[in-house]
Amino acid sequence: MILTVTLNVALDRTVAVPRIALGNRHRAIDARVTAGGKGVNVARALKSLGEPVIAAGLAAGPTGVRIRELLGDEQVLYDFTEVAGDSRTNLSIVDPASGEQTEINERGPQVTAEDLERFTDRLVYLAGGADFCVIAGSLPPGAEADAYAELISRLREVGVPVLLDTAGDPMRAGMRAQPAVVAPNVAEAEEAVGYEFTEPEDLFSALATLVEMGAEEAIITTESGCVALAGGPHSRTRIEATIEPLPTVASIGSGDAFLAGYVKSRRAGLSPQGCLAYGVACGAESTQHLGAGTLDANEVGRLVDLIAVSSTPAPAGVV
Repeated sequence: MILTVTLNVALDRTVAVPRIALGNRHRAIDARVTAGGKGVNVARALKSLGEPVIAAGLAAGPTGVRIRELLGDEQVLYDFTEVAGDSRTNLSIVDPASGEQTEINERGPQVTAEDLERFTDRLVYLAGGADFCVIAGSLPPGAEADAYAELISRLREVGVPVLLDTAGDPMRAGMRAQPAVVAPNVAEAEEAVGYEFTEPEDLFSALATLVEMGAEEAIITTESGCVALAGGPHSRTRIEATIEPLPTVASIGSGDAFLAGYVKSRRAGLSPQGCLAYGVACGAESTQHLGAGTLDANEVGRLVDLIAVSSTPAPAGVV
């Protein structure tokens, strides 16, 4: 079984509005409301891929009730710890004419140290039946930057490897707790290592830095796929997995679908190259749907054959 953690769950509303312009009145041509937050999106994608998964997190108020109802409708198992206030609502506006998208995310309810302690105890209990855990997304107001680091440490104690996907101080603190994998996008990786990527080699240098910061392995997701540094300290391998761009309906949540495909493959014991190829296929397929974490498992199987994968041993001296 796979666990996902979303400490700031959301009600996600996605609307398609052609040729949107600020200050004008528009009519949406499509809309979708789903339970959201990055870990929830990963759980949805894992369910579509046939994986046993439980979405854990913090939920609050009437919006939290609606989030539970929506997950129940999708038959996604969840285990949320109730906190005070009301869970956030996020709005994504997709322009199908240009492919551009605009996201407006609320902050979420204020949480306390006691809330996080109750959640941590519950997560450790759930971890007794877990093979892997994905911790993803932003922290809610009131949570300290080391909140994810504490979760990673507790999960390591019970032998559950963790994939971490977040940004900023929570990411830097989380890496010090030695997650099995860290998987930022390009912007998040640039923030973590402290410089912009201007050359292809910068991505691989950043991967090495992320490992030096504490992650056992590192992945950076890109517009065309991903690059990764995989393997143990004495046998590191650089891997790149890419796909030709597909006509896109919406790219919101494609990174979450990538994580789902990667974790499913890792749980199944595939090679690092196989895990990354399947993850890229999942991310690409998800761009064909409106709604984060939505994908067609049959189409993913078709796209896997279109993924170009290359790997080379990491240079001597790479940790």
